[in-house]
Amino acid sequence: MRTHDPEAPAAAPARMSLPTLTAMVVGGMVGAGVFSLPARFGVATGVLGALIAWALAGTGMLMLAFVFQNLAVRKPDLDSGVFIYAKAGFGDYAGFASAIGFWASAVAGNAFYWVFITATLGTFVDAFGDGDTLPAVAVSTVGVWLFHYLIARGVRDAAVINRIVTVFKVLPILTFVVVLLFAFDAGVLADNVFAYDDLGGLTEQVKNTMIITTFVFLGIEGASVYSRYARRREDVGRATVLGFLSVLSVFALVTLSSYAVLPRDQIAATRQPSMIGVFESVVGSWGATFISVAVVVSVLGAYLAWTLMAAEVMYQPARNEDLPEVLGRENAVGTPITALVVTSIAVQGLLVLTLFVRDALNFLLDLCTSLAIIPLFLAAAYALKIALTGEGYEGVDPRTRRRQAIGAGIATGYTLVLFVAAGLQFLLLSTVILAPLTLLYVRARRERGRRLFTPAEAVLCAVVVVAAVVGVLGLATGRIAL
Repeated sequence: MRTHDPEAPAAAPARMSLPTLTAMVVGGMVGAGVFSLPARFGVATGVLGALIAWALAGTGMLMLAFVFQNLAVRKPDLDSGVFIYAKAGFGDYAGFASAIGFWASAVAGNAFYWVFITATLGTFVDAFGDGDTLPAVAVSTVGVWLFHYLIARGVRDAAVINRIVTVFKVLPILTFVVVLLFAFDAGVLADNVFAYDDLGGLTEQVKNTMIITTFVFLGIEGASVYSRYARRREDVGRATVLGFLSVLSVFALVTLSSYAVLPRDQIAATRQPSMIGVFESVVGSWGATFISVAVVVSVLGAYLAWTLMAAEVMYQPARNEDLPEVLGRENAVGTPITALVVTSIAVQGLLVLTLFVRDALNFLLDLCTSLAIIPLFLAAAYALKIALTGEGYEGVDPRTRRRQAIGAGIATGYTLVLFVAAGLQFLLLSTVILAPLTLLYVRARRERGRRLFTPAEAVLCAVVVVAAVVGVLGLATGRIAL
């Protein structure tokens, strides 16, 4: 292990091409979420609600994709990942909150991935149950540290492996869609157009899909996180938009094709990962094995991508003096080793917690999504801010600036709606995580002899701490159930 010497010339980082950056985006988004889409949508809504949900999510997330594309062009000097936009726009503590929110979201998502893998294996091995048993946690623990070793060997090698895995995990999903389209039943689809029962009105149904649609798109900022590795700066934005549009098409087809082969109530009752049960109902028992293998490959690939992003998003703030210096240490091959160790330990801790959580899969999914909303909102708000002020738009056609301001405004509004959809419970849990981790920010400021908070930052920190206290009390009294 070595500490970076600011006086020494930095080693040239491995450069990523447009296809590799795009694969990082796709690899980050195509993970466990896609395999749970049929049942998650079946529980919430019918075909009409699904169409509206994907249209809204697609529009909101596309605007976010454009936000990252525009920021890459307008602020090419900000190449340290998502958190740097929050810092540039709203101060050091906002940047810290963005970085920690993104990191904690990645940790929760990675723990979810291991639970999801072992739940998939539970189809064949009863001891794994729904991924929250002691044998499941033991197998997941081995996996966490094997991947830790792989990534510690070098970011470049891991990124190349992710590109290969991305290809192999997308092919089974496309196979699922094609097979279901051949099994298309117009009568079944027509019966699934509307969802009644006790699901509430159409607005409520669409609202209940927003967390899952957000979860499956997490990773849209992947190319931004790795912007310092890009061969060409403009490739960052291109990779984000290309990756998003590809994944949106696949996700919508997975959902809608499922409605065309099974009644909605049967889809809703399918054991997670629900793509397994839907595919098996069409092709027979071999379908369960086929999709199960795809789940394991896909989720392992996503885990690799997200572990890379989690380590990077802790390493970069440390290098920018927003986190303690120790988190900016690298090993001999340039891997942010301390950040990687902390990330792996945190994932391990959440895996142990799953032994005591009532519904580990959905809890981790919702927690991951709620934490991710923080950095997405701050990035969108910063893009809106510079579009309104004209910062970075010198010499740009006013119509372009106006168009990008509208897009950033839509993205900002969409993330605000996501806060509502997440619900108070998970917002409070997010502050329970953020408040104690603020001590890292305090340590970083003291290491550099800097002022802890501006008056506005002190107020924001106080709000976070009060919300965290409310969250802890909610957990202690049972009002917030894990």
